Amino acid sequence: MGADSILQGHWTLIFMFYLLSFLVSIIVIVFVHEFGHFIVGRWCGVKAEVFSLGFGKELWGFNDKLGTRWRLSAIPLGGYVRFEGDANAASQPDMSTTQSVTALHSQPVYKRAAIVAAGPIANFILAIVVFTLAFSVVGLPYMEPTVSKVMPGSAAEKAGILPGDRIESIDGSAVTTFGEMQQAVWLRAGEELSVQLLRAGVPVTVSLVPQTAEIDDDFGGKMKVGLMGVQHDPAADEPHFQRFSPAGALVKATGHTWQIISMTGKIVGRMITGSQSVKQIGSAATMAKNAGDAASAGPWSFILFVGFLSVSIGLINLFPVPMLDGGHLVFYAIEALRGKPLGPQAQEWGFRIGFSVVIMLMALGVYNDAGRVLTKYFGT
Repeated sequence: MGADSILQGHWTLIFMFYLLSFLVSIIVIVFVHEFGHFIVGRWCGVKAEVFSLGFGKELWGFNDKLGTRWRLSAIPLGGYVRFEGDANAASQPDMSTTQSVTALHSQPVYKRAAIVAAGPIANFILAIVVFTLAFSVVGLPYMEPTVSKVMPGSAAEKAGILPGDRIESIDGSAVTTFGEMQQAVWLRAGEELSVQLLRAGVPVTVSLVPQTAEIDDDFGGKMKVGLMGVQHDPAADEPHFQRFSPAGALVKATGHTWQIISMTGKIVGRMITGSQSVKQIGSAATMAKNAGDAASAGPWSFILFVGFLSVSIGLINLFPVPMLDGGHLVFYAIEALRGKPLGPQAQEWGFRIGFSVVIMLMALGVYNDAGRVLTKYFGT
């Protein structure tokens, strides 16, 4: 076997590993999301006609005793539950048919809202369960918030921070790990922050303004963050893993999930206002790469990635865009205020606009990923 054949086989194995990691993570997250819709719908007395993992041609399926067709479809990038009265997988109402008492759109608005919200909520619950398991069994890896090196010309150097200083709090918020210190300044570039630290056991307070910097997003792209300009040498400490009791892990996991939601919301808000580049948006290729990288680092790293991705997908689905769950909730809120739903034409245009937005975002993600790959391998 020639060297070219061996190399080709090597890259094929890597590709298959990354693809499999991505598909496993997506299938788990999509199943949990759609099961959230499904089970709450069943509790509300709504008939689910189809529960599909994937889109397109059915590869395998069966009917349960209540008449739901469970299917595995050819294109595994998503899934859907089609309730009675749905015109399509996006749960757009079928206005041409008479709705029975078990149809989704015959239900009171609060039941429909509960069914729609259950998908993203299920994603958040999955993340909390995953993080709880990880934090209680393995523990949360962390580095001490001790400064090993101060970068020349950085905000930390200008503030007088020295190697050996231990950061205690930033703007009144306690800091117990180096990661918490980084998160405290990432989205606060240009803001004056009060930093409390210990220097040889003596409390010291300094003020600094994090500098805006671009860092790699692990796919050849860049993202803007605020940096103090300090580093911690992992070799200076023994590896630390903070393990929690099941109850403590649950509390920590819930806080960690909220932290991801909050940070993601801030980043999206900054993209909308233009202070954060939309080049951070990626396609399925980005998720596949991140899934493969996480799986390469070990099973617990992959499990944590699944938790993070589950939060992200749940949050994205809550965006107020027709076609997404958040768009349905907006329609239901309008219906609750008006006392009647929007007319068929208004809903149709809403779904068309939502579909266009989703397609444009997908195209932007593909464009960004292609640009990152070209930049990575061919330079700017």
